[in-house]
Amino acid sequence: MSLFQLFPMATILRSLHFLIILYVSNIPLAFAQNENQFIYNGFLQAKLHLDGSAKITSNGLLQLTNTVNISYPQVGHAFFQFPLKFNTTSSGLSPSLSFSTNFVFAVVPQVPNVGGHGMAFTISPSSNFTNVVGNQYLGLFNSSNEGLTSNHILAIELDTALNPEFGDIDKNHVGIDVNSLNSTDSASAMYFSNKEGKNISLGLTSGNPMHLWIDYDEAEKLLSVTLAPKGIPKPNRPLMSKPIDLSQYLLESMYVGFSSATGTLVTSDHYVLGWSFNKSGQAQSLDVSKLPPLPQQRKTKEIPVLMIMVLVIAVILVLITITGAAYIIRRKKYEEIREDWEREYGPHRFIYKNLYKATKGFLDKELLGAGGFGKVYRGILPSSNIQIAVKKVSHDSKQGIKEFVAEIISLGRLRHRNLVQLLGYCRRQGELLLVYDYMPNGSLDKFLYSNEKPNLNWLQRFRILRGVASGLLYLHEDWEQVVLHRDIKASNVLLDAELNGRLGDFGLSRLYDHGTNPQTTHVVGTVGYLAPELTRTRRATTCTDVFAFGAFMLEVACGRRPVEQQGLTEEVILVDWVFECWRKGSILDASDPRLEGNYVVEEMKLVLKLGLLCSQSMPAARPSMRQVTQFLDGNANLPELPNEGGCFGTFKGNEAFDFLLSIPSTSGKGSAASLSSTDSILISGR
Repeated sequence: MSLFQLFPMATILRSLHFLIILYVSNIPLAFAQNENQFIYNGFLQAKLHLDGSAKITSNGLLQLTNTVNISYPQVGHAFFQFPLKFNTTSSGLSPSLSFSTNFVFAVVPQVPNVGGHGMAFTISPSSNFTNVVGNQYLGLFNSSNEGLTSNHILAIELDTALNPEFGDIDKNHVGIDVNSLNSTDSASAMYFSNKEGKNISLGLTSGNPMHLWIDYDEAEKLLSVTLAPKGIPKPNRPLMSKPIDLSQYLLESMYVGFSSATGTLVTSDHYVLGWSFNKSGQAQSLDVSKLPPLPQQRKTKEIPVLMIMVLVIAVILVLITITGAAYIIRRKKYEEIREDWEREYGPHRFIYKNLYKATKGFLDKELLGAGGFGKVYRGILPSSNIQIAVKKVSHDSKQGIKEFVAEIISLGRLRHRNLVQLLGYCRRQGELLLVYDYMPNGSLDKFLYSNEKPNLNWLQRFRILRGVASGLLYLHEDWEQVVLHRDIKASNVLLDAELNGRLGDFGLSRLYDHGTNPQTTHVVGTVGYLAPELTRTRRATTCTDVFAFGAFMLEVACGRRPVEQQGLTEEVILVDWVFECWRKGSILDASDPRLEGNYVVEEMKLVLKLGLLCSQSMPAARPSMRQVTQFLDGNANLPELPNEGGCFGTFKGNEAFDFLLSIPSTSGKGSAASLSSTDSILISGR
C-alpha cells in the first residue's frame, strides 16, 4: 500500500510545509552553533540574551533604549545567546581570531540632532553586565573598572556625545575601544562615496538607518570599520583601519552583541534593524529590503510663544536672584573694615580676599603657630607668588585702633637684614591681620630644645647672636625713632633659609622719639627675661631690652631656658647658675653639652660674660646695644664682672607671676597685649 493511499494528499502537504517552516526558522541557530555564523533580517525569531531596557518590538526591531517616560540613565544589552570560539591559542590549536560582521542601526534622538549617549558593537567574555553605568560609559564599564586590562572587551562605539575625560574628538564619531572608552582610534562619522570619489559626512543622530561593517583579518592583524547610509553598497575605503593584535585581549570563549546607554536629560532611541555575523569567513550581506521599518518619529509638541516667554522670564529672574545672593555672600565673606583715615596707608594695606586665597581659606594645615595674640598662618600671595606669614590678632576697633595701625605702618618702614619684615596689615570683622615675611626654618627655640630640629653648631649660634644684636641696635639707635621690642627671646628669633637670625614679633613693640622719655606703663614680656626694675617703674626702656638680650645670650650659649623648674618647688635661675660657674673659675661648664666642647673658647667666654654683664640689676650698669655689638665684633674689651652675686638680678618665678597679676590687663594703645609665656607667635615654618 502506497503512502498516498494511507494519508490524504492535503495532510502530507501540510506536514511538509510545517517542516520547511521549522527548518528555515532554525537556520540561524544551527549556523551559530555549528558554523559560528548567523544572519537576522529583523529579529522576530532571534534567540538573543536581552537585559536592561533592551527589547524586540512587535515588527522585529531590536530596540536597545527608548525615550518614553525616562527619569534615569538607561542601559540596554543584546547578545547572541551562545558564546563563540575566538582565541584558541591557549588550547594548543591554531588561532582563529578573524571575524566579519555587519549590521544596520539607527539613533533617533529625543531632541533633534542631540544624542545621548551612544551604542557599541561589543565582544565580551560575559553577557552579564551587572555593575555598569549609563551615560558616557555606554553600559560597558563604571568608574572603577574602566580601563582595566582584565576587562577583555573589544567595542566599536557609535558615540553621539562629547566626553573630554575619554579624549573624544567630537560628539559624532566612531571609535575602536579596547578595555576602555579612551579609543585606540576614532574618526568622525562619514563614508567614502564610490560614485563621487570623496568622503561625505554622516550625522549619527539624524534618525536615519546606517550600515556598519566590521572586519578583522588575523593574518594581517588589521581591524577595519566601514560606515555608509542604508541601501548604499559597502564603500571601497573603510572609515578606519587599525593594526591591532586581538590575541592580547580576547579570550577563547566570547559573546558578541550590542550595548547602549542614555543620559537623564538627553536621550535617544537606539535600534538595530538587522545583523549578520561570521566567525569563519565573510559575513552574509543583509537584505535591506526585508528589514523592519523604524517607527514614525514623534513630532515635538509646539509650545505656545507666551509660555516660552514666561519660562524665559522666570529663568532670568531665578538667575538674577542666585547671582545677587552669591554676590552678597561673596562680599560678606571678604568684607573688610575701611575708614577714611586709612587712605594714607593704602600701599600698606592688604586685600582680605588675597590673604584668604594665600592661606587657602586659613586652613588648619596652613597653621604655623598660636598664642595669646592669635594665630599665624603660612600663605603664598597669588599675584607675586611670595611666601608670607599672616598673624590674626583680635582687636576692638573702638579702642585705639587708629594709633595701633599707625604704629604698625611705622614698623613696616623698618629695614634691616636681622629683622623679620612687617609687610602690612588688613582689618576685618574684629580682627587685625598682620603680614610678615615667611621664615622657612622656624624659630630658634625649636633648634635649641626640640629633637626634631638638627643641633646648631657654635659658628651658627654666634652668628645668630651677632645678627640679633645688630638688629636690636638698629631698633634702639639707628632708625628714625626708638623701637622697644619688649619680648626678646629664642622663640621670637626666626631663622631664614641660610639660618641667619632675625628678630621678629613686633606685636609688643612701642615707639617714641629719640631723646624723650618712654611712657609705656603696660608691662609685657616673658618670665625670665623681665628686668627687675619693672617692679618699681613698670616702664620699659632700652635697658630692659638689653636685660632680655642678656638672658637670650645665656640661653643660646647654655642651651637652657632662663628659668627652669627643678623638682616640685625649686627653680633654677640661669643667670645665678652661670654666675656661680664664673665665680668658681669654671665658666665653660655652663656651655651647652650638646656642643660637646666644639666651640671657640674665647667666643664662648665672651658670650657668657657679656650675658652676665647685660643681666646686672642696675640698669645703668648694663652696656648699651652699641657696646654689646662692639664686644661681639671684637672692637672693644669686655670690662670686669662684679664679684657679688647680688649685682645680677631677675625675677624669681613666683615673684614674677605675683608682679604680673598686679598689672592692669588693659592697654592705653589698644593693642590687646597681655603677659604670658606664650604671647609670642612664630612667623615661620614648623
